Amino acid sequence: MSRSERLFDLLQILRRHRRPVSGKVLANDLGVSIRTLYRDIATLQAQGATIEGEPGVGYVLKPGFLLPPLMFPPEEIEALVLGSRWVASRADDRLRDAAQSALARIAAVLPPELRDALDASSLLIGPGAPIPADTVDPALLRKAIRIERKLSLSYRDGAGQTSERIVWPFALAFFDEVRVLVGWCELRQDFRAFRTDRVARADVLDARYPRRRQVLLKEWRDLRKPSR
Repeated sequence: MSRSERLFDLLQILRRHRRPVSGKVLANDLGVSIRTLYRDIATLQAQGATIEGEPGVGYVLKPGFLLPPLMFPPEEIEALVLGSRWVASRADDRLRDAAQSALARIAAVLPPELRDALDASSLLIGPGAPIPADTVDPALLRKAIRIERKLSLSYRDGAGQTSERIVWPFALAFFDEVRVLVGWCELRQDFRAFRTDRVARADVLDARYPRRRQVLLKEWRDLRKPSR
């Protein structure tokens, strides 16, 4: 394990505890000597982590410390690169630009060796089938989900029939060939999935839907679980 990975793990251990943890416990969890543990704590404190405590008392990490990209282990860097490349190739233009911008921001503050690893990552996204074009900007759908507002939709089904719907949107699913808006449909009084390329019109309404997005998402997931 590299030192940067060990420092990352130490932060993660401290985050899991709200009360002081003894140096001996921390050292055992990390598999290092108590002397190394003390040096690692001093390094994190120098980097801005508010770690309070002392030998014999224990250590606690105060809230508010933001983990710098410097502390990302190599596999997390690879995961970020792979995810960003997938979004850039399979999502809409705004998310593509956001993914590329986020990756550039991370690269700008990485140490040279990790920046080189990011640039040279051999994890690639293979070509997929063309995604049908959307009439409605997906950013509008994401906004409705984010602010928990009802959507007024004009929707075409697979047979080309158009219906007007009021939907409580709570998720947007990205597949290789389509994007799907998931929500509660007031017309059907049930959960429904709407292919975004079949949405002919969408208006974000002023009305909030009456239940929280997380609750709707949990209920939808529970319904999809296989019965035992």
